[in-house]
Amino acid sequence: MLRRVVQAGAAAAGAGLRQVRHVSGVAPIAEQRQTLEQFGAYVAQMLPKYIQAAQVTHVNELELMIPPSAVVPVLSFLKNHTAAQYKVLIDIAGVDIPTRENRFEVVYNLLSVEYNSRIRVKTYTDELAPVDSCVGVHKAADWFEREAWDMYGIFFTGHPDLRRILTDYGFEGHPQRKDFPLTGFTELRYDDEEKRVVCEPIEMAQEFRNFDYTSPWEQIQSGGTVTKIV
Repeated sequence: MLRRVVQAGAAAAGAGLRQVRHVSGVAPIAEQRQTLEQFGAYVAQMLPKYIQAAQVTHVNELELMIPPSAVVPVLSFLKNHTAAQYKVLIDIAGVDIPTRENRFEVVYNLLSVEYNSRIRVKTYTDELAPVDSCVGVHKAADWFEREAWDMYGIFFTGHPDLRRILTDYGFEGHPQRKDFPLTGFTELRYDDEEKRVVCEPIEMAQEFRNFDYTSPWEQIQSGGTVTKIV
């Protein structure tokens, strides 16, 4: 009996995502939003142990919030379940919010070609706690996780080759952290006497100045509503 209920729920969720394909124009936006809400509720129902929150943002994007230990099971579910089919990992992004206890957010952007649908999965960590690597689920995560490690210092457990990918050999620190100075700590220059590139502590040729970058032509767009699902 339980199996029939699950199959019926999966069929309904899959049918809902298929409807997103055909949504166009302004009128059906509410329809599309409702479909995303239903699918988010379905995923939360199927994975109650892992889904901490689900919401549809003001731009009609579905987001799932999960703990660091749930990365592999949740991404595996979204990839292999017939009602989801999120087989393409578009990107892994890092966000640094130093005022939080878990200052880093790790954001997984997924695409379902089958249903022409996107989903965003978020987890959190700090400077020391590791996040499970999802290279075993999505091969594309290899370089994405290396970039997050290089820029933010987010450590991924189980990564086959976790080393820097954008900065130079011997680089110290993580440039995308909010507490990393914009000027950095060292600079590279070509030394005419030694006939090679040397790395030295940075020296500022002039004092910092305060610049006003505010533009009267740029306005912050007012956001719409965010629908909390669970």
